[in-house]
Amino acid sequence: MKGVTGMAKGREKVFISETDQYLFSQGTHYDIYKKLGAHLSRENGKDGVYFGVWAPNAKEVHVIGSFNGWDEVSHPMEKLGPVGIWGLFVPGVKEGEMYKFLITTQDEEKLYKADPFANQAEYRPGTASIITDLSGFVWKDAKWMEQRDTKDVQREPLAIYECHIGSFMKHPDGTAEGFYNYRQFADRIVEYLKEMKYTHIELMGIAEHPFDGSWGYQVTGYYAPTSRYGTPKDFMYLVNELHKAGVGVILDWVPAHFATDAHGLARFDGQCIFEHPDPRLGEHPDWGTKIFNYGKPEVKNFLIANVLYWLREFHVDGIRVDAVASMLYLDYGKKDGQWVPNKYGGNQNLEAIEFFKHLNSVVRGGNPGFLTIAEESTAWPNVTGEIGGDSLGFTFKWNMGWMHDFCEYMKLDPIYRKGCHYAMTFAMSYNESEKYILPLSHDEVVHLKCSMVNKMPGYQVDKYANLRTGYTYMFGHAGKKLLFMGQDFGQEREWSEARELDWFLLGEKNNLGMQNYVKELLKLYRKYPALYELDDSWSGFEWMNADDADNSVYSFVRKSSTGRNSLLFVLNMTPVKREGYRVPVPKKKKYKLLLNSDDERFGGWGSRIPEEILAEKVPCHYHKYSLTFDLPSYGAAVFLF
Repeated sequence: MKGVTGMAKGREKVFISETDQYLFSQGTHYDIYKKLGAHLSRENGKDGVYFGVWAPNAKEVHVIGSFNGWDEVSHPMEKLGPVGIWGLFVPGVKEGEMYKFLITTQDEEKLYKADPFANQAEYRPGTASIITDLSGFVWKDAKWMEQRDTKDVQREPLAIYECHIGSFMKHPDGTAEGFYNYRQFADRIVEYLKEMKYTHIELMGIAEHPFDGSWGYQVTGYYAPTSRYGTPKDFMYLVNELHKAGVGVILDWVPAHFATDAHGLARFDGQCIFEHPDPRLGEHPDWGTKIFNYGKPEVKNFLIANVLYWLREFHVDGIRVDAVASMLYLDYGKKDGQWVPNKYGGNQNLEAIEFFKHLNSVVRGGNPGFLTIAEESTAWPNVTGEIGGDSLGFTFKWNMGWMHDFCEYMKLDPIYRKGCHYAMTFAMSYNESEKYILPLSHDEVVHLKCSMVNKMPGYQVDKYANLRTGYTYMFGHAGKKLLFMGQDFGQEREWSEARELDWFLLGEKNNLGMQNYVKELLKLYRKYPALYELDDSWSGFEWMNADDADNSVYSFVRKSSTGRNSLLFVLNMTPVKREGYRVPVPKKKKYKLLLNSDDERFGGWGSRIPEEILAEKVPCHYHKYSLTFDLPSYGAAVFLF
């Protein structure tokens, strides 16, 4: 029924059946990537490759490649049925050969297209597809995979390291690009993530893309790990090593738009089969990209099967879906006359809404431990939640409102912070509406926005002290965590995909101190369930004093489900030491100091805070009990009780 017949010598015969075509036309063939594309096959006792491509409007389709000298007439494909899939078995073709589909349009135009389902692509600037065999890799992550689907991700720690492989670290071999391949990168990143205690890595730009400067957000090969860093099996090795080290893998995934390059999906068979034919629905004027036609079953099938492909073939643990808002709103980034209202006259993209519900029901429904994360920048309701009903069904949503408020507040000269005090408390007022991740991503440290440390006001030492306190607020605040690479050691230059992070800064006291501090925050975050167990409920968070604008001090408590090992956070957002500062607390207990951001080992001045403080029955800010201590300038203190 699925069109695969086992052969005696191990290689299977691949063909595309009528059932395959029907399911694809209905948008429900979730294994379609095993049929379309180029697959090693065996027919009539001969080994070769079976090629399949969807090109419903083509007049003719030929396979051209290194195996036939790129001959444009020697290997015509057969149109298999009304759905528009073409197929051909070519004997003698081996793994590693390059190929393209030569599509002749109804107007006799010749289009030289890379395979939309190719599993490997030629190294840029080449644009051919490469025949590869995904079978045979020996996975050693069974323990990880078994445990993944048994965990309640909402009640687990989630601390994500967002990473761009090509600029994490450059190879010291003197080459112009200096890319580490996936295997070399695995050795370096696993060591780093284990030392720092991140739970997951989010990888940017893994799907094949022609332009480095797009960072992987303008894709041409959705089914091909980029050849910049090696082969598909090299990428499998990377995921395998991360899993063995206890680190999950999330991929940036870009269904919002695709590149317009001639070899890509745009006008694939001379007509718009992947994008919407109406440019008001099928183009992003600001980005110069094409928009998928989410109402077309075959397009939805292409995208949903793509997520399942990364999940099944590469064992990835989640996707972060880029630019969700641009999909949900028909008028996103468009002026009057550049968009078309829906059938009710509104700006909601009804087809994209249905697509997300379909995607999450299929992917999360069958794989409960798999994460789908929405980068959604508006107040669209019910982005996360249970599958079915009104919810789009995502596991998490990036809290872009929190990120904006945090960055804007932290950039302020401290003399003005008291006037914007509630920017830092506002996010808790809507925290229960979604399942949130707090992101400080690559987007916050590019395009003249400054690095995180250089957003901070004051002298250099003040900048680092500010950021240590800011990160303490982030790790104490409700919501899962995400930091972009370099932010955890105080990268001072803006990020560029063309160069590696400034690792040499770790020779400086401030940067090494910052790295040690973030490491300590991550250690505390993973150790104490109060910091992650009840992220989406007021049961896990209580303000002690949200209103001390005059001093620009915030204090709050994080609680666990058991009520044990709660944590008190006190944060001073000014360069003024608060001597004898009184903090309201919920109980008359001893409060044990866990973290002082002003410790010398973190690059601070070494201000002392008592190791233990006994609360007094002295009312303070609506609480019966309180404690006092000297709160350092730009200082953060975390207590266990």
